[in-house]
Amino acid sequence: MSCQVIKQGAEGKLYIGEYKGEKCLVKERFQKKYRHPELDAQLTKERIRAEVKAIGKCAGLGIRTPKVFGHDLNDRKIYMEYFEEAETAKDYINRLISSEEDAVEAEKKLEELAMNIGKILGKMHENNLIHGDLTTSNMLMVPREDGQKELVMIDFGLSKGNNNNEAKGVDLYVLERALLSTHSGAPKLFSAIMRAYKEENRKNSESAVAKYEEVRARGRKRTMVG
Repeated sequence: MSCQVIKQGAEGKLYIGEYKGEKCLVKERFQKKYRHPELDAQLTKERIRAEVKAIGKCAGLGIRTPKVFGHDLNDRKIYMEYFEEAETAKDYINRLISSEEDAVEAEKKLEELAMNIGKILGKMHENNLIHGDLTTSNMLMVPREDGQKELVMIDFGLSKGNNNNEAKGVDLYVLERALLSTHSGAPKLFSAIMRAYKEENRKNSESAVAKYEEVRARGRKRTMVG
């Protein structure tokens, strides 16, 4: 089967491949030439293990992620479920913002998506799972048989298990910055996400949000100072 590259970045590439004869998505991490080979191999294996573990933990929490069919530490690859008809939440949101359909219906769909994102993130943080790269490009909208779309979280390459509220605050701040830069036409998204986040993560959302406010204030100060 020929390799169809979907995405390529500094850390690795995503392409359509096969796992035991079945079509799948392959995530392959590049070797970093500037690192000592043994150190690079060790760090890559740690990242792959962490990503597979995070996806498995999400599945255990009832959070939809791509199924992991297998991984190869020596080949630096993870073999995952491929969603052929999916679109990113980024494209979905931008399509709703710019669409000609009823504005009230579009707003309803945006609100529903925001609540889903908030609930999922709240559940992750309540269980001490940090995503590490929360953007709407790392969320998929996957069609279901009933015609609705299901939110699927992807790209756990920077994920980690951490009960530190600072890490959770940074996760929230990264998401807010991503929404502001990518979806300025939907200014209510983040506040809706935060409402659902607090409702879902009653155990420690107050502390996490307090840290988010600190991180946000530091970010604003850096922007003002330059």
